[in-house]
Parts: sequence; C-alpha cells; structure tokens
Amino acid sequence: MPRGAFRIGEDEVAPGERRLVSLPMSALANRTPMALPVSVSHGKRDGPTLFVSAALHGDELTGVAICRRLLASKALAITRGTLLMVPIVNAFGFIGHSRYLPDRRDLNRSFPGSASGSLAAQLAHIFLNEVVARSDFGIDLHSAAIHRCNLPQIRVDSHDEESLRLAQAFGAPIIVHSAPHENSLRRTARERGVPVIVYEGGEGLRVDELSVSVGLRGVLSVMAHLGMIRKRRGKRRTPALSTSSRWVRAEQSGIFRPFKGIGDHVDAGERLGVVADPYGESETGVVASLAGIVIGRANIPAVNQGDALFHIARVQNASQLGAHYERLERELDTERLLDEDEIR
Repeated sequence: MPRGAFRIGEDEVAPGERRLVSLPMSALANRTPMALPVSVSHGKRDGPTLFVSAALHGDELTGVAICRRLLASKALAITRGTLLMVPIVNAFGFIGHSRYLPDRRDLNRSFPGSASGSLAAQLAHIFLNEVVARSDFGIDLHSAAIHRCNLPQIRVDSHDEESLRLAQAFGAPIIVHSAPHENSLRRTARERGVPVIVYEGGEGLRVDELSVSVGLRGVLSVMAHLGMIRKRRGKRRTPALSTSSRWVRAEQSGIFRPFKGIGDHVDAGERLGVVADPYGESETGVVASLAGIVIGRANIPAVNQGDALFHIARVQNASQLGAHYERLERELDTERLLDEDEIR
C-alpha cells in the first residue's frame, strides 16, 4: 500500500517532500501575526517520526544553529520515517533575546498547556499537540543559561531504557542522569509515550562551533540509529554515564577567577578558582566537593555568595573522559574539513 501524506495543521506533506508549515499562534500587541514554523521532511518509506526542537528558551541559540546546519546538510537524506524540525519554538523570547515569554513564564515549565490559558500555555498546547503528539521520539536542543557555559552533554532519565538508548546513540561525551521536571516538555512527552532526550551545549546568547558540531553529529547519529538515514561514517565512542552531579557555590561575594574550564577533570578538595573582595581585603578559594568532570561553569566575574560556579558530574574514569573530550575536539575539526561540501 502506498505511503500516505503527513498531515499537520491544515497542510499535507507528500512522501519524499520537504515543506515548511506554519502553525498560527497569538498575534503580538501591535497585531503582527505570529506562527510556529515546522520543517516537515516526509520520507518515501514507512518509519518513525522524530521531532527536533530548539529555543524553547528564547535566548538559547545553540540549537537554532544546529537545526540550520541540519537542514542544509546533504547527510539529511531521509529514506524512512518523518522528521519534524522546529528551530525556534519560543519565537517571542527569541526576538526579545529572553529566556521567557512576554508573560514572564518559562515555556519548559508550562506543559501540557491549554488552548485558552496564558500565552505560554497556548504555545505549549500547540507544540505538544501538533508536533510532539505526532512523533515517536524527540530531541530537545538547549544551551546553558546566560552567563554560564555547558560541556556538550545529554540529559536523560537513565532508568528509562528507551531514552537511554537514544542518548547513547547521540554520542555526546557524557550522559547525565536527570529526572524530568514537573510540567516540562520531557516529562509531559514521556507521559504520552514519546521518549525525549535533552542536549545541552554552549552558552546562552552565544553560538560556539564545538557545541554545534557535537549536536549536529548527534542528531544525525540518532536518525541513523532509528533507520531514517544511512549510517554515519567514523568511529563512535560510548559516552560516559554520570548518575549524580553537584554545583559548587561561592562562599563569599566578589570577583570570580576560575582555574578550571568545562571538560576538565577535578579531584575532591582541588582548588577550582577564587572569589576575591574587589578591595583586596579577602579572598576565598572555590574547592571541589567531589571528584569528576566539570560539565558547567559560570562565566560572569561578578558573583554573589551562594551563586553556582562549577557543575561537577561524578563519573567513573573521569581522567579518561577528559582525554575523550580532547579527542572529540580533534575529530570534529577533521570532520568539518571533510564535510565542507556536505554540511553548509
């Protein structure tokens, strides 16, 4: 029996076709109409439906760059299944360089939403019912909040075997166990039978090539794992798994000077940096409370007592993971040269 068209909103996408579909949303205060654009790539043969989303938080641009590179990539030749890609979910925050929507709500705490609720609830409702509910799997792309940076990583509930398999196929340097928050996209999707993994990499309002390259390769690897595209070339190392992590916080206010960066291996009791009084009267060391890998770090120098400075993930063979991260950087540099005619 021939494969049918993919229906979304008021549109139909034929097998073998890619179309940009616009789902109407609430207008701006000046009556400018807003929409949720979805790129639909409908393969000619039956297979899973995967959604890839970015900018649920409007100031997180790493995922937007990953989606742009994916849509321009010759490697995105779908033979089976359907890809739903939403590079900018929270267009309101994206335009305003803000994590939130104009109603000051966090979209990733507003699911499942409501057709008649707040602006965040309406957007969550449209995205959940038009995109997530039509999918079998999902990848949600994020970066750290503004003034922080994250090591490229996958966050997943490691007790969910199906999600863990997707995380391993993605191939980021580390998988961090993270139970989904109430009213988050990941939790709501899972309650509806759609496993979702979260990619974190880079910094808010910034785009760095390493985080984009890891994310690009990871999404393509998941698609290959699901049989949607041909297998990717190159060796893929098994990611490290961290079942616990902890933030190290500032013990005094002042000027923060870090000694360690993301990806660095640290030992318990090791000095990671200092926070100094701007008048030179005191200086307090920032000391690791556990051994592991730095997967997140504050970038802003001016900090207050209690601010989170270093995020450390406990892993086995942490020093080996540090070496893996360095190799990954070299491999991605090589891949970018090899793929110049394929991904631009």
